[in-house]
Amino acid sequence: MSSSPRRTLNERQAETVERLFAAANELLREVGHEQMTIRTVAQRAGVSPATAYTYIASKDHLFAELFWRLFQSPADLELTGSSPDARLREVTEYVATMIAGAPELAAAVNKSLLASDPEVERLRLEIGRQWMEYFQLALGEDADPEMLETLGFAFSGALLQAGMGLFAYSELATVLGRVVGVIMGEAKSGRRSRR
Repeated sequence: MSSSPRRTLNERQAETVERLFAAANELLREVGHEQMTIRTVAQRAGVSPATAYTYIASKDHLFAELFWRLFQSPADLELTGSSPDARLREVTEYVATMIAGAPELAAAVNKSLLASDPEVERLRLEIGRQWMEYFQLALGEDADPEMLETLGFAFSGALLQAGMGLFAYSELATVLGRVVGVIMGEAKSGRRSRR
């Protein structure tokens, strides 16, 4: 489970969960998201399918969890830019690099994040919250809420468009860099429309 699990796990359960997610990552790279099943993940992890389903509600939940974990790496984001624009470009590069480094997962999660599974809904909010924290870190505590919302739309839209094949995941940093440049340029010049 993620850092906000439905229940507290003992050491053995936590180890089982980690084995399941490690096995899922391996299988995803080897066979892709369409061929992967909870049963094959369980087999790779050395547990029964019933045990796997104790911790993983569905394939959609599995992919959403793996995607959420992608942004929880120990080498977390460190921003060094001297301006909000420079820091936002660092955030863009960070997020795009993480996604481009896991194209099989990015392809799988595009559909999965739209699922109505309660675990997916929880993780979708967690992922969005994490991205908003990155934007807030870049832009500062007094960042315009509309700007944060616009950036959220831009990032999720870019992920969806890459998943639709409009451009490769490896191009995500370039595409998002251009979009962020337009957004920040409009914010500076005051051309952004107000509600």
